[in-house]
Amino acid sequence: MRRDTFLKSLAALAAAGALPLSARAAANVKMMIPANPGGGWDTTGRALGKALSDAKVADTVTYDNKGGAAGALGLAQFVNGSKGDANALMVMGSVMLGGIITGKPPVKLEQATPIARLTTEYNVFVLPANSPLKTMKDVVDQLKKDPGSVKWGGGSRGSTEHIAAAMIAQKVGADPSKINYVAFRGGGEATAAILGGNVTVGGSGYSEFAEYIAAGKMKAIAVTSAQRLPGINVPTLKEQGIDVEIGNWRGVYGAPGISAEQRKALTDMVLAALKSGSWAESLKKNDWTPAVISGDAFAKFVDDDFASLRAIMTKSGMV
Repeated sequence: MRRDTFLKSLAALAAAGALPLSARAAANVKMMIPANPGGGWDTTGRALGKALSDAKVADTVTYDNKGGAAGALGLAQFVNGSKGDANALMVMGSVMLGGIITGKPPVKLEQATPIARLTTEYNVFVLPANSPLKTMKDVVDQLKKDPGSVKWGGGSRGSTEHIAAAMIAQKVGADPSKINYVAFRGGGEATAAILGGNVTVGGSGYSEFAEYIAAGKMKAIAVTSAQRLPGINVPTLKEQGIDVEIGNWRGVYGAPGISAEQRKALTDMVLAALKSGSWAESLKKNDWTPAVISGDAFAKFVDDDFASLRAIMTKSGMV
């Protein structure tokens, strides 16, 4: 084969994503983070971006934060502005599914391309340090007396902590449609509200509250995992007689309209990043549980979880 013909063939294979990672030029990745800075999606997106760079599968990673409506605003921008872009990624997760169910945005998640689930993070419920309540039992007792008197603070409407609050109410015999849930646009706003005593109980991923729990500014009263989290001495809801378990998983999607070959190449890039030392450090630092699935298995998982969340939220009066 002539050299110029060979080089053209090589370029065509690279463009199609058919070359192994080692033979391809590293990509310039554009990361859509459909949330304000400081929260779980922002932390995840930037940790993944660093891992892509450290694994040498991305030359550069740029970030675009677009918060609001449980990720629906960022989803709309991503779907409408990234069509056919084989180097575009969007962070998403169970919170986005809940937001789509409650908000009915003008674009659909199915328009984008499923790539991989990355992690699961379980929620922790906390009380402000100066709260007259001391335990989850205290919260439940007040909830039973007057559901509206317990002000729950957390992420966007339809977030896992919102759903968990409704599930707790349902399990203890309170009316889940009467829970008083205050949604915040980002983790920083929710943290400020809890520290200021502006909510009765707050919920989020453990990593977002860890420093305040350690400093005694928040009191952790329950986690939503099946067993206690490693190294974290906080009882589960199940231990306390409340049969609720729910995880906040996070993943990434690619742009609409990319080819099967481009999807595979993007998936291979992400999976390579997840094997990096940088990603291992992020898992440890943020108390994330690895939960990696990709491709069609991930697409099916999203469909199943969407149906399950819709059923829970409808039963709880949230839809």
